[in-house]
Amino acid sequence: MTEISFPRQYARTRRFSLGVPRAFVISPDGERILFLRSKSGSDPVSCLYELDVTTAMERLVVDPEALLASGAERLAPEEKARRERARESSSGIVRFHADSTARRAVFDLSGRVFLVDIASAAVAELAVTTPAVDPRLSPSGEEVAYVSAGALRVIGATGSRDRAVAGPDTARDGASSSDQVTYGLAEFVAAEEMDRLDGYWWSPDSRQLLVARVDTSQVSRRYIADPADPNSAPVELAYPAAGGANAEVTLQIVNIERADGRIEVAWDRRAFEYLTAVCWTKNGLLVAVQSRDQGRIRLVSVDPSTGACSIVREDQDPLWVDVVAGVPAQLSDGTIVWTADLDGAKRLLVGDVAVTPPSLQVRHVLGVDGDTVLFAASIEPTEVGVWSWSRLSGPRRLGADDGQSVTTGWCGGGTTVLAQARLDNAGIAVDVYRDGQRVARIGSLAETPVIAPRPLLRWLGQRPIRTAVLFPEGHEPGSKRLPVLLDPYGGPHAQMVMAASRNFLVSQWFANQGYCVVVADGRGTPGRGPDWDRAVFGKIASIVLEDQVSALHSAAETFEDLDLSRVAIRGWSFGGYLAALAVLRRPEVFHAAVAGAPVTEWRLYDTHYTERYLGDPRVSASVYDENSLIGSAAGLRRPLLLIHGLADDNVTAANTLQLSSALLAAGRPHCVLPLSGVTHMTPQEVVAENLLLLQVDFLRSALSRSASTSP
Repeated sequence: MTEISFPRQYARTRRFSLGVPRAFVISPDGERILFLRSKSGSDPVSCLYELDVTTAMERLVVDPEALLASGAERLAPEEKARRERARESSSGIVRFHADSTARRAVFDLSGRVFLVDIASAAVAELAVTTPAVDPRLSPSGEEVAYVSAGALRVIGATGSRDRAVAGPDTARDGASSSDQVTYGLAEFVAAEEMDRLDGYWWSPDSRQLLVARVDTSQVSRRYIADPADPNSAPVELAYPAAGGANAEVTLQIVNIERADGRIEVAWDRRAFEYLTAVCWTKNGLLVAVQSRDQGRIRLVSVDPSTGACSIVREDQDPLWVDVVAGVPAQLSDGTIVWTADLDGAKRLLVGDVAVTPPSLQVRHVLGVDGDTVLFAASIEPTEVGVWSWSRLSGPRRLGADDGQSVTTGWCGGGTTVLAQARLDNAGIAVDVYRDGQRVARIGSLAETPVIAPRPLLRWLGQRPIRTAVLFPEGHEPGSKRLPVLLDPYGGPHAQMVMAASRNFLVSQWFANQGYCVVVADGRGTPGRGPDWDRAVFGKIASIVLEDQVSALHSAAETFEDLDLSRVAIRGWSFGGYLAALAVLRRPEVFHAAVAGAPVTEWRLYDTHYTERYLGDPRVSASVYDENSLIGSAAGLRRPLLLIHGLADDNVTAANTLQLSSALLAAGRPHCVLPLSGVTHMTPQEVVAENLLLLQVDFLRSALSRSASTSP
């Protein structure tokens, strides 16, 4: 039997995500855990499982393939968009929602809604209005809400009384409102940039729903076409580009038994146009909103009977206030859980008191179980641990406290689930804890990679910068001078250099092709505190490139085998921007680049991300010009390969095409690889495999040509 190549394995396993258990829901008594997992590491179809915590026995509850007679999924446009925002690459049951007892759950398949009784595994299809997306059970388990044709609808769990409870109204929303006004769906920037995929929320008593009304009538339109299929109509997308109008997002509270019972939530939308988070518990309804310039976040308490808002707290920063996943939250007594930047760290607040030390950088709040808060945090930036806090014990780290790992978690009913990735193993271990003791392990069926990454983690440069250096398997120090490949993301929102072997699989594969690979997390990347994050404000181009060069030169001083006359750089998304930036502005350092899905002109990217780091282009046009690649096109002296999916609705192909046009106008040769039908996350198996092979071929050829060519 022929051993599979890494590019083929990487592609067919969807980057080794298949077969990994995820989406955990713990029953209130902590005795049962519901989760999703496919049947193998190459099977893309996710199934619903249950774990009995006491016996540690797993049980398949729903296999979705039995419910799809045609065998193929047919996704509504809203569902396709939601999966792209969530970077969801699997199929089948990709999400589910349980009632407050975790004895019933609902999920959608191909626009249909199914209700499952967990104990008996009996599945019933509900007669909903199709196509239906994002179904959710009421806490009581008696009603199911879902979205169809821009309206939020509710149907009884018995399949009776399907009705719209919030939807486009001709008098208010206009006669042709279905394409411009939706109820119950998150708008683009919320899903893409704020980690808010929700557009509606059940009240704890199951009688009301808080619904987001999204009006995109003032948002600019983009049209995503497939040139390979000229007979297909372009897809219209409401895309809030930097400096342009955002969707108008308002909130309504609706009584599910009264069609005329809509109550407007009256926060100051003029000052705070972004809705970032909602928390609705028995102790009250909390809503977090953010100003357009992101310098303020206000937390308000909402009266569900009137919609009146009262200010709970307001956080301000001269540059921006971070949106942190998991907050606001509430303890069982109603005490608010929040985060704030204090003493150079992101700290956990319970009430108004910081309960974590400045040495601990809080990443996310993972959940609240009674009076215990579960959160992810770091002392060393490459390592992420799961911590708990309670008034009795204070902050304490959970699980194996041996470092060299990245862990996340879920909690409920006194049970905690910890999923851990380690530096010495490319897999993910999912363990279940009760009373501080491990009582079960949920099996991962992910494939074992055919290569084993061997990253050397170092502090490099004067700042210093957290950096990973990888050599080919079997390389002996001093035996051979190696060309260098920088493999960064390098910008805000993503951290590459972490104590997780799986982060370096692709980098190790490139190293095995004969390169020394350097991965550096410079200023702006997460995990180093507020000052480190904010150093890039207004200076994305100069700061991030300066740190990559610093890490490269420091690596060459630390390791003797790096050949600085042959240096390449590759990246995707922000990493693609950084790769193109490197050969355009520092050709004396970088001799070839592969830029995948790069933002080349920041005016083309979305409001929430771009304006946080560069301000409003209507006010700071010169800042946008300085950080754009278009104006630097004439400076290209090195081989550059631009790759872009033509179906990318996040970083649209216009970015690559505009840079290519500028390069052509300047007489600068370059290569462009358009990917028909491919989105930002390149989920297609053949595409993902061949992209790796094509990049290696390009870099090998480019560096051989550039070795004897001066800029």
